Amino acid sequence: MGGLGALSLATVTVEEVTASKPKERKKRIKGHIEPDTPNWVYVPFDVSDDVTELHISYDYNKSQKNLLDIGIFDPSGYDLGNADGFRGWSGGERTEFMLSRSEATPGYYPGEIKAGTWNVIIGPYRVGAGGIDYTIEITFREGEPGPTFEPTPASNDPLTDTAGWFRGDLHLHTVHSDGDYTPEDIIEGARDNGLDFIVSTEHSTTTASLVWGKYTSSDRRPLIIDGEEVTTRAGHYNAIGLDPGQWIDWRYQPEDGVLDQFIEDVHDVGGITVANHPFCPYKGCDWRFTYELMDAIEVWNGPWSWEDEAAVQTWDRMLREGQALPAVGASDAHDPGDVVGRPQTVVRADRLGPDGIITALADGHAYIAESDDVTVTLTAESNVGEASIGETLETRLETPVEITLEVTGASGAEATFHTQESIMKIVPIESKQQKTTYNTNAKATDFVRVEIRKQNRDMVALTNPIFLKLL
Repeated sequence: MGGLGALSLATVTVEEVTASKPKERKKRIKGHIEPDTPNWVYVPFDVSDDVTELHISYDYNKSQKNLLDIGIFDPSGYDLGNADGFRGWSGGERTEFMLSRSEATPGYYPGEIKAGTWNVIIGPYRVGAGGIDYTIEITFREGEPGPTFEPTPASNDPLTDTAGWFRGDLHLHTVHSDGDYTPEDIIEGARDNGLDFIVSTEHSTTTASLVWGKYTSSDRRPLIIDGEEVTTRAGHYNAIGLDPGQWIDWRYQPEDGVLDQFIEDVHDVGGITVANHPFCPYKGCDWRFTYELMDAIEVWNGPWSWEDEAAVQTWDRMLREGQALPAVGASDAHDPGDVVGRPQTVVRADRLGPDGIITALADGHAYIAESDDVTVTLTAESNVGEASIGETLETRLETPVEITLEVTGASGAEATFHTQESIMKIVPIESKQQKTTYNTNAKATDFVRVEIRKQNRDMVALTNPIFLKLL
């Protein structure tokens, strides 16, 4: 299932290597991967009970055609969903890593070096016609084990019990996966760009969630919500609201029929899932699962591009067909070339805590803004009630409904009101703060949402819909 087959041992050679230090042994494993090899290959090696530290490095004939990822499972096993056996992943970002009871390379989990059969997992991301020749070198070190690693996760306590609009970035990477940012860099960027909360979403690992508490300040802003970018070979999704250290497996494809069980693992702890950058052009990044099981869709990822345009069009089509999947946006920041909080999702929640933010996201009580300079308010009002973004206004068939849009920080842009029929109104934004209205009723309109774009059609802000329903 999910390409979990192991590499045939006939293709592997193992040799002992002379170690350069006392109480140290080395083993070298060489193998070959053919173009038709499954997505995941498992290379076993045995660890004796006197080993307290492992160092692993790998090399291969890397090129544009050959890319090979790496991670590791301990003797608890590598069967699908085996979180007990999973000890870390660095993809193609690192050529070496270490593990001990006290510490580990970012992306890998510190803990006991258990005696038994371990497995290096290598993932052929791309394989050229000639295949991949790889070498894995394992260093076994003996000695007194260090103290047990003590996690320092971020607090889940709310920062405020007051309802309001809160700005956040739902998609961020650090050195714990393929980012150059440190956790300190992310927090500094979040503060600089007006964010109230951030979500930690490393690729395929959650080791950052075990240390975020070391980097939070006394006021604990921004609020940190734990998550993972579950990086399958058929698309990526964010699992938002995980417990510290909780890991969601990613070794499956649509035809395996197991996505629902991993989404259930996220829901069981009160989390949600978001289909990320569905039109990303890189191998394995585009979304090939269905959207039915997702709680939201990321329609704006980093600087506005054709990929985002395609995602918004897909989302709009789903809305018209009655599939009301909330839209979110995020920076997907990895390094100083990416601005944390550009774009950002602005959420109306009953409190600034993980549960409040996650509930609001799932309910679509959010809009996406280019930066904290931009503020959007969208309401619908009739003589029987009022509704805001993500809410439903129940009203009679032809009772007049007034949709009010207020925008700050988008002078020179253009606002468009969208319903299930089409774009129903276009309004130039001519001042720093502007208010405009659109009149309709429940007979003519199922939902109303707003886009605000620059002259070049790049997005400035995008709201989730307000829905109209007959009493």
